[in-house]
Amino acid sequence: MNERNATISKGVDWSLAWIYLLLVAVGITAIFAVTYKEGDPIIQSFLGFKTDYSKQFYFFITSGIIGIFILLTDSKFFTATANLWYAFGIFLLLLVFPFHSSVKGTESIIRFGGFQFQPAEFCKICVSLALAKYLSRPDTDFTRTRAQLIAAGIVLFPAMLTIMQSETGLALVYFSFFIVMYREGLPSTILVIGFSLAGLVVATLLVEKNTLALILTAIAVLFIYFLGRQARRRQYLVFNVILLWLVCVGVQRFGVPFAFKHVLKLYQVERIYSTVGKEVPTEYVRARETELTIQTGKKKDPDYNVKQSKIAIGSGGLTGKGLLRSTQTRYGFVPEQRTDFIFDTIGEGFGFVGSILLLAVYLLLLFRIVTMAERQRSVFSRCYAYGVAAVFFFHLVINVGMTVGLAPVIGIPLPFISYGGTSLLTFTILLFILIRLDADRQMVLR
Repeated sequence: MNERNATISKGVDWSLAWIYLLLVAVGITAIFAVTYKEGDPIIQSFLGFKTDYSKQFYFFITSGIIGIFILLTDSKFFTATANLWYAFGIFLLLLVFPFHSSVKGTESIIRFGGFQFQPAEFCKICVSLALAKYLSRPDTDFTRTRAQLIAAGIVLFPAMLTIMQSETGLALVYFSFFIVMYREGLPSTILVIGFSLAGLVVATLLVEKNTLALILTAIAVLFIYFLGRQARRRQYLVFNVILLWLVCVGVQRFGVPFAFKHVLKLYQVERIYSTVGKEVPTEYVRARETELTIQTGKKKDPDYNVKQSKIAIGSGGLTGKGLLRSTQTRYGFVPEQRTDFIFDTIGEGFGFVGSILLLAVYLLLLFRIVTMAERQRSVFSRCYAYGVAAVFFFHLVINVGMTVGLAPVIGIPLPFISYGGTSLLTFTILLFILIRLDADRQMVLR
């Protein structure tokens, strides 16, 4: 036992732990900057568990204790129990349906007294472990379609359950795990198809539907024409082109309209249109205005959040207004400034310089994780590390992008900084499991 205690810190990459502490400190400071009330005793309010920054501080203490326990755990535990974690995560997601509480339009929250828990956040840990476990199995041949479909199923099943809980934003995070699959041999053509479908969705919004259908038809005819003799000898090529054309036209004519009307929320539809620079159709604008009027009791601009976000970041200038001197975020002009729009607090309070420094810290975090991934001797550890990097990267790009109007507002937190106990706990566990696995990288764990 003494020998084990003496080697607890052996091999641990403390640089990641220090980056973690820095980001959490920035997050608590940002939450303090927008929720502190003048005249409140700072020490007492931090320890009282009544303010948001006080709660986040205690969430950090709890997460830190769990992180230490993870560092004390044998890394073999995570490989041995990965599938159990996945089963537990799916169980929690299913538990949401009979016991959920509706919070701000989402039905993915379970309440325990004064606390609330979001299984869709926590399940990212379970998927990371389960996907790494499957890809590292000796009998998994990832060049085969069957193995690729199973891996996709591991990722997409919890994503589907999350969508059914009206949490489309978090569901999209699960698609970041396809980066792991690509690293492990997923054909690039599949990613090309994925990006092509995304491009088709954008084209559907930008181009009149009949015109786009004609363009797709012309492209298909040109493909068949240029195939020439090869098409006559290999008729399956013509069949594939026709099938692809049917899929594209089907997505354009039926898939996108169905998703916009029955899957996405009104505010998400509006954000997508504004992101691509297209005027929102009148039917969506009127429906959203009606929705906001019912929620707030007064008429409100559907694009209000992003407009105020841009004003807040722009008003910060080069060096910012300073701590507790912000106006847009401190006085409630920016909605959800503690959670989804926490980056505005950094931009307004510390300006362009502070924002760039924060992004530099995140890039350093991602660089360290990818570096750690490539030095692993275990396939399990490498896959898990890339899963962590993919989740952090997706959260960072989308969260920052939506605050500056470059991405649709889908309501996902900024890692370690946004307010929320489930979010902070999830990101902490993700990172510290990686640190533990890396510390034992000399052990050959398939």
